[in-house]
Amino acid sequence: MSAMAKALFPRAWVKKSFYFQARVSCVRVKYLFLTWLAVLVGSWVLYVQYSAYTELCRGHECKSAICDKYRRGIIDGSACSSLCDKETLYLGRCLSTLANNQVGDGATYCSASSFEACGHHWRSALHQVYTGSWGDYSGLIRCNLGEVVHYELGEEPEPHRQAFAFDKPTRGTSVEKFKEMVFNHLKSKLGEDPNLASLVSQILSVADGNRDGRVSLPEARSTWALLQMDEVLLGLLLQDRGHTPRLLGYCGDLYMTERVPYGPLYGLSLPWPLVSWVPGGLQRAMDQWFTPSWPRKAKISMGLLELVEDIFHGTYGSFLICDLAAAHFGYTDRHELRLTNTRVMVPEDEFRRSMQVLKCETDADCVYGVDCHTSCDSTARRCRVEPLQPNLAKACGALKDYLLRGAPSELREELEQQLYSCMALRGNAGQMNMEHSLILNNLKALLWRQISHTKDS
Repeated sequence: MSAMAKALFPRAWVKKSFYFQARVSCVRVKYLFLTWLAVLVGSWVLYVQYSAYTELCRGHECKSAICDKYRRGIIDGSACSSLCDKETLYLGRCLSTLANNQVGDGATYCSASSFEACGHHWRSALHQVYTGSWGDYSGLIRCNLGEVVHYELGEEPEPHRQAFAFDKPTRGTSVEKFKEMVFNHLKSKLGEDPNLASLVSQILSVADGNRDGRVSLPEARSTWALLQMDEVLLGLLLQDRGHTPRLLGYCGDLYMTERVPYGPLYGLSLPWPLVSWVPGGLQRAMDQWFTPSWPRKAKISMGLLELVEDIFHGTYGSFLICDLAAAHFGYTDRHELRLTNTRVMVPEDEFRRSMQVLKCETDADCVYGVDCHTSCDSTARRCRVEPLQPNLAKACGALKDYLLRGAPSELREELEQQLYSCMALRGNAGQMNMEHSLILNNLKALLWRQISHTKDS
């Protein structure tokens, strides 16, 4: 028996050793495969990021193209000398991403959530964005180098659009003629408005870059190029009220605005691989974790309410915000709100014209941008022009969780009630103007009553 046991022991040991080695080999193969997969995915991500970076971050080309036109006397502006001669205006870190540069092909602009409504191809305007330094100022510099066009398979390619040609106004154009050009352009964008003449004067003041009391032809060409970009025009409309970053200087269609140090308004920007894995409820909860103290949140919120008030039958007409997401807002060191992406705004006249010609089958077809909705007239199969939800209702929806989290206990119930009343506003309801003003004033008064005695006010 002992001899038999001795004979069986080596066999059992060899068998056990074989299974152990086989298991180790299997684990090694698994880890090798996972390592190879990680390297493959990582390499692909790096390649995509590098390709996007080289396409969207060409600061030397941007500066070279602008300065070449400046030295040839084609363009001029308040920043040209500092950029090209003195070299005191510096382009710093590139901030451009493809997602930030997607714009629409028609009346509505495209976004990730409305891509299908924008047709089968879309354009990415190459607005390169850089941090910038100019003397004591720090800000953001945007430069346009044309457009890159993306296509679905099987589509015919369109010609690549070049950068702005700076061919208007032409030589021999008088200042009065240029004023008329600007006036007509503003009228086409904003509609009939009695205050357009004062806006033209404001724009001509900006156009006088060297402050010599006159607008030269190169300065006029730069100004005309800037006015073709809706975000610049809308920024000029709102900067006097402190709602948008100030325009610090320009040269051609390159321009610099002050930088907003804190943004987005709230929320975390998760890396794209994690976005699909984090549940929506958890994301919304995480959005409110890293926010200022409640009195400061109240002050920031009042800034948003004042913006809504100023663009509702404002100096230059009414405007709609068609993507009221936190990502499009930021705030300063003094907790003053800034709209950092004016492309989400649209004049109400332009919105109505666009919706009037839009065909529809259901209400879901009647959307402009991300969240400007109207209803569908099933008889005429055309979209109605009245927006279903005013800016104020959407603003209150965006602020609800932001304001209620950490709100003083004695205020919370009344604040919640007013926010829900605000969110219930409808754009096509009777007496909407009166309700709008009443709810807005009550909400502002409630917030101001809580923070007026604090240092944050």
